[in-house]
Amino acid sequence: MMSDEKTVYEKLSADFKWAWQNLEDGEDEAVAEYGEGYKNFLNRSKTERLCAKSAVALAEANGFKPLADYQAAGKLSAGDKVYVLHRNKSVMLFVMGRAPLADGMLIVGAHLDCPRLDLKPMPLYEDNNLAFFKTHYYGGIKKYQWLTIPLALYGTVVKKDGAAVDIAIGDGEGDPVFCITDLLPHLSQKQTQKRVAEAFEGEQLNPLIASTPLADEEDGKAVKATVLQLLNRQYDLTEDDFASAELEIVPAGKARDMGLDRSMVLSFGQDDRVCAYAAVRGILDAADAPKKTQAVILADKEEIGSYGNTGMQSRFFENQVAELIALQGSGDASLAVRRCLSHSYCLSADVTAAFDPNFAGTHDMTNASFVGKGVTLKKYGGARGKSGGSDANPEFLGQLRCCFDDAGVTWQLGEMGKIDLGGGGTIAYMLANYDIEVVDCGTPILSMHAPFEQCAKVDAYMTYKAYRAFFDYTWA
Repeated sequence: MMSDEKTVYEKLSADFKWAWQNLEDGEDEAVAEYGEGYKNFLNRSKTERLCAKSAVALAEANGFKPLADYQAAGKLSAGDKVYVLHRNKSVMLFVMGRAPLADGMLIVGAHLDCPRLDLKPMPLYEDNNLAFFKTHYYGGIKKYQWLTIPLALYGTVVKKDGAAVDIAIGDGEGDPVFCITDLLPHLSQKQTQKRVAEAFEGEQLNPLIASTPLADEEDGKAVKATVLQLLNRQYDLTEDDFASAELEIVPAGKARDMGLDRSMVLSFGQDDRVCAYAAVRGILDAADAPKKTQAVILADKEEIGSYGNTGMQSRFFENQVAELIALQGSGDASLAVRRCLSHSYCLSADVTAAFDPNFAGTHDMTNASFVGKGVTLKKYGGARGKSGGSDANPEFLGQLRCCFDDAGVTWQLGEMGKIDLGGGGTIAYMLANYDIEVVDCGTPILSMHAPFEQCAKVDAYMTYKAYRAFFDYTWA
């Protein structure tokens, strides 16, 4: 006999829903609209500098002003919208709350950088009438994935007079592209017998950039001369200018809809720009006049340990909080900063590995993140034995569950993969060092760190919805 009564299992077991089946009426259109905005953001954000520029443009279009404007006015009021562009590669957004900063903030922290190839300080060379760029890979990559795909060159060169020259070649209409060559199967018997990590060396990741010799130049230098002449004509550069350049090789091509149903996004840089975009959109769309100050951090250098003065291990965020507190006139600024951070809540906004059926042995299936089940909460990170990670407190997680459920956010629990296979870190532990309550919360993606990663639009949308709910929630 059938019964409308739920079984004990149905009443008491966890039920992580499929996001598409959990949308509210008309919300499928919101997912599609969000996906278009996200793809446009990716297309404008091929480097961390461009990503920071895109984030600032979105903020300015929604009423945010640089901190310097408020410092010139000498005051800061509830509801004021503030941004800081730090060394052109990190961004902070603040919406000032009614409560003093010493009462804490609501923070969503993501990172803008992603694995790529950086040009070496003196990158240009010629070999057998072919010109190449020497590169040094940045972050964790599988080197073979970068061979024989179209590549673009982006970056900034600062000349001796201080003038900055922006370079972008490979994505414009009619632009040429570059490519790293590979060995043909007919001659690769020795190569294919090597371990993958040994078959492709970092020093071989050199894009081919030209093959035409310049007339009347010495053999062995004529093709390099062609490249130098082209760079000089287009950008007024000489080879010496590489000494003060920041140039990156990234995959060429725009973000694309993926799948016959167009349900996914295929693009370079989704780790972690999917969370960066969601964080920016979340604070822009959150309710006005919050009680606690809202903050977004978009940091650089996460993929190489968050070092340097634009990475999260720098004090750039702490310094800007001190500047805000000084404008509020909150007495002992040093103590107020510490109180502010200690009383804050934070979502460490970074992607996680989605379960891939083609590689089923990599996950504990009861603790895996799945494509299409929404944003993932990761209680802890690190590698093996939780080494190098942060571990969230249950009191914070209990409130966060209520926050997400009340807002209709489809979410799931997950970890990076099986315990002894490896793992990954985020900026969570660095924020926890300030005594902030923090947990990893981000989008599950496939092919993480590949030149082209994949994510479900509905998961990207639920990530945005989660961050917005976090900002709007009334925290104890």
